[in-house]
Amino acid sequence: MLLQHQTWQEVETYLRHSNGIILPIGSTEQHGPNGLIGTDALCAEVIARGVGDSASAMVGPTIGVGIAVHHMGFAGSMTVRPSTLIAVIHDYVLSLARHGFRRFFFINGHGGNIATVQAAFSEIYAAYEGALGTALDQELRCRLANWWDGKVMHELGKEVFGDDEGSHATASEVALTQFAFPESIKQAALDPPRAPSGRFHGPADYRRRFPDGRIGSNPGLATPEKGKRFYEAAVPELAKAYAGFIGENA
Repeated sequence: MLLQHQTWQEVETYLRHSNGIILPIGSTEQHGPNGLIGTDALCAEVIARGVGDSASAMVGPTIGVGIAVHHMGFAGSMTVRPSTLIAVIHDYVLSLARHGFRRFFFINGHGGNIATVQAAFSEIYAAYEGALGTALDQELRCRLANWWDGKVMHELGKEVFGDDEGSHATASEVALTQFAFPESIKQAALDPPRAPSGRFHGPADYRRRFPDGRIGSNPGLATPEKGKRFYEAAVPELAKAYAGFIGENA
């Protein structure tokens, strides 16, 4: 159930039986010649909605722009400063905490967000209970879950794409967007089919080393059918993780 699609009375009713909410977070950045710029945010949102349906959980609005300065050499990419993202997460969480939410389960679609999100959690804890402390039943907790992480997802990626999965504009994330948004599938020549791998030092160096935006991946192998497999693997894993998170110290 989407927070934006509820009335305030419906949210109050929900809070009588659950204080948990799922918050998708991603990025708006280039994903190679056939990957959507919104891939990271779209993947997080699609999977969060699936987890919300599976767990009968509220799903909040997607935080769609993240830490992506290294992609700024490619048109359409957007980024925010770490301090900005920390402030946004802080304000989202404490706004919802004002109404009674206490368990915040972030489903992440972008590796570049991880350190900043964890820092935001520390800021939230300091603001919420650092000076005063709270009773056990009022403790506020945040958890970050990357949709692509975990044994099941890693094994599926290896099975379906092998070494062509890559590390950016991955075959699995492109496939997931193709499954979720078949009307937006892009076709493009990939030369070479599997992009080179390596490191970089900033947006200009990234563009020089990886001129089409991919790193180590062959998203030309992506199909909606393969994307469905990743969706159907990720949703139950994350629903289980959400249920465990909500049930801690219950």
